[in-house]
Amino acid sequence: MSRWWMLLVFLWCSDVFPAEWDVVYPADESPLDTRFEDLKEILRTALEITEEDFGPFDMRSVEIPMTSLRYSQELQSGRFPNVIWTSTSRARERNLRPIRIPLRKGLLSYRVSIIRSDTQARLRQVTTLEDLKSLSLVQGTGWGDVRVYESNGLTVLTSGYESLFRMIQAGRADLFPRGIGEVFPEWEARREAMPSLAIDEHLLLYYPWPYYFFVNKENDALAERLETGLMRMIEDGSFDEIFWRYNGESIRRANLDDRQVIQLDNPLLPAETPLDDEKLWFRPQ
Repeated sequence: MSRWWMLLVFLWCSDVFPAEWDVVYPADESPLDTRFEDLKEILRTALEITEEDFGPFDMRSVEIPMTSLRYSQELQSGRFPNVIWTSTSRARERNLRPIRIPLRKGLLSYRVSIIRSDTQARLRQVTTLEDLKSLSLVQGTGWGDVRVYESNGLTVLTSGYESLFRMIQAGRADLFPRGIGEVFPEWEARREAMPSLAIDEHLLLYYPWPYYFFVNKENDALAERLETGLMRMIEDGSFDEIFWRYNGESIRRANLDDRQVIQLDNPLLPAETPLDDEKLWFRPQ
């Protein structure tokens, strides 16, 4: 490569990519909030694996926790955070740029619920969507799942994240559906303070629910870096290694084969969702 060509490449890269990337992601919602430790590790690994091509980075969270809706609004406006993780929808993909590689391999499509232990016998009688409609669910304010459940005719109450556990504890609702990788650590972190909470042993709710990294529509450089990093992680096996390290035990504990599956429609799902790319998804055996 000639000196002139090398100089042109250097100038082009200097113009397109920052000297040091400032990557800012969502803050945890409480000291007990460990839901996203795997996503932080995936994000850091994707940045590290592309450092030689794209340059050094600093990675930190925003200082003040926000709701999922507020994070999306801040990102769309070009403020911080400049990368978020959240579920996809047609509306969200119109406003933000998705990196269409499902984090946790789409595991959030499979939901096991936190309940009051004294409702387990009643739940064992639930076998169809019509049966499920007699129960009430809780979800976080601004969570995309709310519209999915409501579109399937289910009753959903919303509140802040920590309040959802207290609502189940107090008997104000019947089910708090959680991803398989979330439900066990969340329950264990609160079981002493809320001894009547339990994990439902009967139902498995399913709806396709891709969870992506999103960036601002104009942030082509960060989108390219993240997509490049995630694809390299899939190719070298580090993506699967993180997935199974964080989720393998929960998948085994969930006893998926022994559960009554109730499938829900997801009317929010964009047509561009790569559902047919088998390497991207977890499929129960």
